[in-house]
Amino acid sequence: MEATTTSNPNTSNCPRIVVGLSRDQEEPNVSSVTAEARELGYDFVILPITFPSYRRFLFEQLIGSVDVNEKKIMEEWRKGLPFCREDLVVKNADVSDFMVGQVSNWINLDSPDHSIRINSEVIIRQQLSWLGHIGISAALLPFPSDSLMNYARCVNSIFGTVPYVNMWIKIPLILEDEILGLKETVTWERWNKFRTLCENHVKLSIALEVTQNLPEDNILDRWFAEPLKAVILPTTIFLSNAKGFPVLSKRHQTFVRKLIKYKPNFIIDCVADGPNHASGGLAAYQEYIHYLNRTMPELTQVEQFALGYHDFLQSPLQPLMDNLESSTYEVFEKDSTKYALYEKAIHHALLDHTNGSEEMILEAAEKAQKRVRVYAIEKNPSAFVTLQNKKAEVWGDKVTIVFSDMRFWKAPEQADILVSELLGSFGDNELSPECLDGAQKFLKSGGISIPTSYTAFISPISSSKLYNEVAAYKDLAHFETPYVVMFQSASELAKPCQVWRFDHPNSNISVDEDGNPINNYHNTRYSKVTFNIRESGILHGIAGYFESILYKDIILSIHPDTHSVDMFSWFPIFFPLRVQKQLRLVRLQYIMY
Repeated sequence: MEATTTSNPNTSNCPRIVVGLSRDQEEPNVSSVTAEARELGYDFVILPITFPSYRRFLFEQLIGSVDVNEKKIMEEWRKGLPFCREDLVVKNADVSDFMVGQVSNWINLDSPDHSIRINSEVIIRQQLSWLGHIGISAALLPFPSDSLMNYARCVNSIFGTVPYVNMWIKIPLILEDEILGLKETVTWERWNKFRTLCENHVKLSIALEVTQNLPEDNILDRWFAEPLKAVILPTTIFLSNAKGFPVLSKRHQTFVRKLIKYKPNFIIDCVADGPNHASGGLAAYQEYIHYLNRTMPELTQVEQFALGYHDFLQSPLQPLMDNLESSTYEVFEKDSTKYALYEKAIHHALLDHTNGSEEMILEAAEKAQKRVRVYAIEKNPSAFVTLQNKKAEVWGDKVTIVFSDMRFWKAPEQADILVSELLGSFGDNELSPECLDGAQKFLKSGGISIPTSYTAFISPISSSKLYNEVAAYKDLAHFETPYVVMFQSASELAKPCQVWRFDHPNSNISVDEDGNPINNYHNTRYSKVTFNIRESGILHGIAGYFESILYKDIILSIHPDTHSVDMFSWFPIFFPLRVQKQLRLVRLQYIMY
């Protein structure tokens, strides 16, 4: 009972993607470049902010032959002298809605030379300030070197001065020297260090450059937990098909299709005068990316239901405390998989023995050719009216409906089978154990409870998006609140481990003379689990799942490895951690209670 109940805002199977063009031109003509890109079907262009002539401010003062007047100009420039018009590629806001500005890649904010460091900072501040002034909303920043401390400090200090400019930092999937034997995690670790020094600013994101060689899948999957705003596809990674058109290798195709689900901005990066594929010209690259989008596999029932709700934090339902609305029940009733599994469990239980969803029981009884008496217990006053309508219009005398809390109902007779659907995303988090403990007194000795048991599992996950969503509330309470989430921008750092289990009926309960539990100590749980973290990652929280045995071998599950096919009534649960922690080749111990 954890799925959202609001109307779904997005039901498209083919999300619109955006593809931009980068020509790697040092002295582009803005009018001709943008006009050509539009004609070729691209959605935006990457353009340098300044011409190469602007580079003189970085190095010229280091030359001994610079005369007094030139030195004076340099000093005035460092004090905030405005751009010379001739240095600017984009001189006004005419194309601000069609471009991303590229910060000069020759700046060196971590140079051992003091003058170069200072001048580099002045340059990047001027360039980003100009983008903000003319209304350009994104800037592409160069990949940081290994010594990146000053670069990160500078970028972090700029955020407040250009509040409307999003900064995409270029990060390659893998470095060339990594291919020769070094670890495949260098670029991620460099990015992680950079964003940590920038205090995980929400305006800082990744422009992920896809390389010719791809790392292992577990390394690739880690990027899905990061803030991906752009994906750079160099033309050099494309192959030629039989007709000379550009295509990607099978493995690259698989990775790009996964990326499409995250709706990043794709960038085709080509050398202006370099060799391109023989057929189709530059338009063929964006056409191919759109082709991959159009030919995405059909969405499963679960994926269709989850559209628009990925990484959306929701509070778990509390049906014992709150009376749910009709729309909530309507959502759950659309989950045919769940009801089919319940009906199958009831059918087998009836065959073995001769109460839950009344229609499931009646249909299962009909299949099993058994005569049954069905009691439907409902505490929600509004929902009880719906049951009255059902009884009058459909069930007749086949079902006896009772308005009561199941824990306190005094049954006229004991039942052979007790059917309930009180499971939460973590199994017990909607107080199913407490409810069923109070209800099992009207179950015969040897009677059957459906579900028979449910087991909770947890796994450590990394998700900067979810962490930032919780942190945005700026209080402790939201970090101490569990959320129901359909994970997308998240990466599992280790496989789920079992933490505890509940069985029904529970024979280890101390009860009073009316059969009610004397206390709830039997439902307290404590567990310590150990995870082997094999790759570097940031721990942002704990994901929770459940697996339930309805009856014998009939299992209902949201565990990633055993998830019931096409079932969408439950999303996983997310326990955020207030302090994120970097993990690397460690054994992580986690205690839950």
